[in-house]
Amino acid sequence: MSDSPVAALSPAELDDLRRAVTLLESPSIVVRMANLVGSPVEGLMKRLPRALASRVHRAVEAALSKAAETALWTMDNAPGKPASTRLHKLAAAGTGAVGGAFGFGGLFVELPVTTAMMMRSVADVARSEGFDLRDFATKQACLEVFAFGGNTARDDAGDVGYYAVRSFTTDAMRHLSKELAQVAAKNGGVLGPAATSKQAAKWLASAIEKIAARFGVVVTEKFAAQAVPVIGAISGAALNAMFVDYYQDVARGHFIVKRLEAKYGAERIEALYRQQAATGKKALPAP
Repeated sequence: MSDSPVAALSPAELDDLRRAVTLLESPSIVVRMANLVGSPVEGLMKRLPRALASRVHRAVEAALSKAAETALWTMDNAPGKPASTRLHKLAAAGTGAVGGAFGFGGLFVELPVTTAMMMRSVADVARSEGFDLRDFATKQACLEVFAFGGNTARDDAGDVGYYAVRSFTTDAMRHLSKELAQVAAKNGGVLGPAATSKQAAKWLASAIEKIAARFGVVVTEKFAAQAVPVIGAISGAALNAMFVDYYQDVARGHFIVKRLEAKYGAERIEALYRQQAATGKKALPAP
């Protein structure tokens, strides 16, 4: 038997991994926005009122929390069901047009609706990759998708973008696992449903806070792009469709990686991912 780390992966799985790397290491949502509106987003940000950023961040955290509570659990739990990606993009474009037409006030009304649609779209992709929507780990993974969108100043410039972002939520889960172990030790190694639920809720709140800090930056930049007077409702629709398209791609790559990790182990898949990210267009070794 070959000692190659890719020996156990089928050709189709290797293709899936390559696709995931391409999707997850593609240009950020900020770059795509700049290309759409024909102007650097950093310049557009200067036009926003100073108090707007903090208001957006609060709204994003509330929107993510609400979406996590409702969006996943109102969907049919049918792992493997094909995703309806086009439907979600059309719906988001409609809400974006409304938000763009009514200025900043409309944007804040639009945000929770669009976020819920995006969460459903992400969950739809997760389900199509075979994930159980009733599993708490699936909700965690769906939330993680919203942490992607472009590097922040605190990201390690030398690290692979995907795993740099995943480290945020991994740290939060590690803290939760430690707390759960402490609770179990106090109860003779047994965790009751109430204790588990309480700790899960604490982790979820912590994760949403961390993810909202990153997603809020992207949403603020979207507000800046959408606020350009000559763009209006047309830009709102286009930006929302682009947002959904981007996070659907991220979700697809993320859940491909999670699916392969579940089968082959996280360390093995991470090593392969990093190899493919480093070699770029070069193919992985044949199995």
